[in-house]
Parts: sequence; structure tokens; C-alpha cells
Amino acid sequence: MNITEATRAYDDWARGQIPFVARDLSLKHRLMAKAAFPFLRATFYRWMQVWPEACADLARAPKLLAVGDLHVENFGTWRDLEGRLVWGINDFDEVYPLPYTLDLVRLAASALLAIREESLSINPDRACAAILEGYAQSLSAGGHAYVLEEHHPTLRALAYAEERDPQRFWTKLTRAKAIRPPGALASRLRRDLPTGSTQIRFVPRVAGLGSLGHPRYVALAGYHGSWLAREAKALLPSAAAWVAKAARPTILSGQLMSRAVRAPDPFVTLESGWLLRRIGPHCSRIELADFPKRSDELRILRAMGRETANVHLATPGTIPAVRRDLKKRGATWLRSAARTMADAVLTDWKDWRRAF
Repeated sequence: MNITEATRAYDDWARGQIPFVARDLSLKHRLMAKAAFPFLRATFYRWMQVWPEACADLARAPKLLAVGDLHVENFGTWRDLEGRLVWGINDFDEVYPLPYTLDLVRLAASALLAIREESLSINPDRACAAILEGYAQSLSAGGHAYVLEEHHPTLRALAYAEERDPQRFWTKLTRAKAIRPPGALASRLRRDLPTGSTQIRFVPRVAGLGSLGHPRYVALAGYHGSWLAREAKALLPSAAAWVAKAARPTILSGQLMSRAVRAPDPFVTLESGWLLRRIGPHCSRIELADFPKRSDELRILRAMGRETANVHLATPGTIPAVRRDLKKRGATWLRSAARTMADAVLTDWKDWRRAF
């Protein structure tokens, strides 16, 4: 099965699970042709087809609840129950029981592609080493949540970079055309708004890449002279379940989020196949374009490795086996596997671009 056939088959399966926004799905296909990095973000289903053969030894590593669709743009910020700004993995749409190695290789491969496209300026070998170092450190320490108050100045600078300008964020949403979500969903979003909210209306939101095409509805409201928003996004079972031909696939994101080492976002809930959450200029994903011009990329990648371990610690029974497996693999395996998978992504992307 080539990339075009794989995409057609996956899209057919996905449309059988939830209704799709056809215009957004077409946009996803166009963005996949733009460059290899967005192609990687949009095609976790293809990664799951290629990975077992390309990295056969790593595919036999101990399994745990993995993020699956992990990459350097799957990190962001949110506010915890105390209003503190927290940084960590932002998207859990593809959670599935997978080898712990898969998340690390995909994260490292995404960094290599970002370096190739000059979105990161770090040496590729150092990037892989930083991810692996951070992961091993956090695993040994039992994890550590990234609360960006008096600690982690590099990540705090990332969170407050001028590229995440509130005016730009709200202008984009407030200019969107009003739509009408399903009645029950509209009621649920309204209930999440604080008492006294005004000018309430619902707008669509085009965001993400892997989930581009999934219905998204945003409740936009005025509150004490400023804007606030709550989003509902339709969820699918992981593409890993599609590749595994699982008979009754379930959505496992809530299970992983609730058990990971983190200061959780109190506004994130999963109900009847919908992910509901608060969104805002500092409650959102951080894109590579948002990185400050003088960012410590080595420190950021090391933190990404640590946060990956924070999430893997949600499966504590597997951690002793993971630590043993990690120790025997040495220091260069991640670099080698990331190159293999980055090359596989590039090959598929070139094929998709020609076909598209």
C-alpha cells in the first residue's frame, strides 16, 4: 500500500467513525504536500504502517500507553486549578498501547525534519541526545510537572513569546462566521462559560493537522470586557487501532491524561466522543514559528524528553521493564532510528507531493 492508497483507506475508515468537514480535509491534503514536517504531523496512520518494519527491533520494546502522534509541535501551555501556567504535551488524540520507543523515535524524527527545514538550528545528533537524556532523567526521578512560575525560565520565555500575541489570537476567532453546533453540544459548551458571559456565539475553528477535518466548535463570549472561549473537538480512536484492525477501538486519551505526571487543566473533559477544553493565546499549542528568535533549543528538546517520560509514567507497571530496556540500548539507538524514520517520511512525502 503506497501513501495515496493508505490515505484514502484511512480517510474512509475515519469518515465511518465521525462526520468530517470536507473543506478542512481537503486543506489537510494540501498542507501534507507543502513540506515534510507538516506531512509527518498529518500522517500518524502512515507512520504506524511503516514503523514495525523499519524499526523492527524497537517495535518489540515494552509497551505502555503512548502518545503516538508525538512531535516537536505537540507541546503547549494551559492554566492549572491555581491559575498557574503549565507546559507539556498538548494533544492526546492518538493514544494507544505502543512500545515506549515509538514516542521517542517520532519526537526525534520530527526534530530532524524541523532541522532539515531550518525551523530548528541545533545539531541533529545533539537534538537526539538531548531528548534521550531528558527522558532517562525524568524516568529515574519519577517525573516532574512543568509549572512555569518561579522555575523553567526558558520554557516561560517560550510561553510568553511575542508570536503568541493575544490580539492576533482573538482577532482570528472573532472574525469567524457564526455557525450552529448540535443542540446538546451547544448546551454543554454554554454550561462551561462563566456566569455573566455576554455576546455568546459559536464559530468554527480550523486547527491541527492530524485532526484537521474533525468537527470543531468554539463558544466565544465576552466577559468583563475581554474575550474567552471553550472548544469542542470530535475525537476518533487512534489510527494505531485502524492499523491493528481492532474490532471495537476505544478512545484512550482521557485515561492517559488523568494518570500522567502533570498539573492538569481543570477545563479538559471528554464526553461522548468530544474533547472539551478552554482555549486562549496561552492555552494552546506552541508552533515552531512561535519559538523566540533566541531560544535554547537544546534545553527545550531535553524538556520534551522529560515530559515524554512524565506521560509514560502513567503506566507504572511497565516502567521497570522500560528502564531495563533503555539501559541495554546505549546512547546511539535513538539517533539511528530517528534518521531511518525521517528518511521514510521524506520518501512518502515526495510520493504524496508528486501524486497530489
